[in-house]
Amino acid sequence: MSLLRHSVARLHVNAPRIPVTNPNRLALNLFLSQVRHYAKKNKRDLDVEDVKGKSKQNIATDTLVPGSQRILADPNYVQCEEKMKGASEKFRKDVAAFETRASGRITPAVLAPVRVMLPDNKGPDGKGVHLEELATVGVRDGTTLLVTAFEERTLKYIEQGIYDARISGVIPQSSDSRTIKIPMAKPTVETRQAFYATASKQAEEFRVQIRKHHQAFLKKGAYGKRAPEVTDFQKLADKYIKTIDQTLADFKKVTGAK
Repeated sequence: MSLLRHSVARLHVNAPRIPVTNPNRLALNLFLSQVRHYAKKNKRDLDVEDVKGKSKQNIATDTLVPGSQRILADPNYVQCEEKMKGASEKFRKDVAAFETRASGRITPAVLAPVRVMLPDNKGPDGKGVHLEELATVGVRDGTTLLVTAFEERTLKYIEQGIYDARISGVIPQSSDSRTIKIPMAKPTVETRQAFYATASKQAEEFRVQIRKHHQAFLKKGAYGKRAPEVTDFQKLADKYIKTIDQTLADFKKVTGAK
């Protein structure tokens, strides 16, 4: 109690002199002299609180994803890459078949491009039925391909399909009602040059495919001319065109083409 009286006495002594005729004002001054003042929050603290508050309600989730990763989640980018990768892989497989031929090895894979158009079956894509669905393909004496049809009625369509495939050095010869023989000559320098020329032509066709995919998906995404996605799609096209160029360059070394 004595301590409280002492504190009040100090406040009374230190308080500004105010006429005693206004007791209410004196009480107000005594109260204000004891009020604590707190530092105001600076602008940076307020901005942080605003961001935190918006992150829960107003900020879109894609703004939290780094720009370098955002394009990888774009459905258009994913689909475009699948198309380009498919074209690049198809060319690689075709060149692998050419390389086998250029090395002089004879395998059933030589006839992989063959599609057979039947009167009652043009295949799921309208480009014909795969040869292996209608016949077996074997190798005799390491120099001759032997095609044996499952049904006699399909033999003439199989033979026509082999012609239509236009595979270099492949000339079918009917053996009997169910068999076709295809003698395969050993590759010469001219033959290897022809393989490389065919591969070069196909390479350009696949490059065109990739460029078409590039333009189609840019149009589909409706990206602005200066949007970062435009650069990302261009890098994607450059990547797979470079893959095709490298595949062709490696094949050129194998064939010794000039």
